[in-house]
Amino acid sequence: MPDLRPQIVAAEGRQLSGKLALPSNRGWRAAGFVASLVVALGLACCAVAAAAARTSAQPPTVVRPLQQSVVNQLNAVRRQHGLLALRVVAGLAAAARGHSLEMARLGYFSHNSAGGESFDRRIARFYRVGKRRHWAAGEDLYWSSGEPEASVAVDAWLQSPEHRAILLGRSWREFGIGAVFVSAGPGIYGGAPVTIVTADFGARG
Repeated sequence: MPDLRPQIVAAEGRQLSGKLALPSNRGWRAAGFVASLVVALGLACCAVAAAAARTSAQPPTVVRPLQQSVVNQLNAVRRQHGLLALRVVAGLAAAARGHSLEMARLGYFSHNSAGGESFDRRIARFYRVGKRRHWAAGEDLYWSSGEPEASVAVDAWLQSPEHRAILLGRSWREFGIGAVFVSAGPGIYGGAPVTIVTADFGARG
């Protein structure tokens, strides 16, 4: 049975600048690439390998009121720090929602998708680079047993320096939130009721 205290995993950010092209199977074709990865908790190790063992008997559901509350809480915190409020865009919301649903259905917790796709490639499928000269994305994850308040998730991110840096990033302009609930989370969730929140941040121009 896993430890069912609220859990977060490492914040991640990717930035590409210069002449860009869409990601391909051969990787990013870009002039300039900056990547940062800081592991805050070791909860993601071996998660993908275990994902195929069992899926959720009950399908996870999107918790729209929680999503909106996280949006409101997160923007309130940004305003308190003199930062621009972010606007929700469909692409980032779809990327975040899809990732939370997959983690809840397959019972893993990681920035990478179950098939090994990195979070920036996943986001780029929804939040297109196109002909823009700048594209950046960041992601914070959270999970907890039961159905937490939005403030609990946002406060947990703020308590972690890596997650706080993503949440309060000055360069972000847009974001999307995906919050889902599953009554009996498989895999690392040990059959417990679980809420998973993905926050995807973006800027492009």
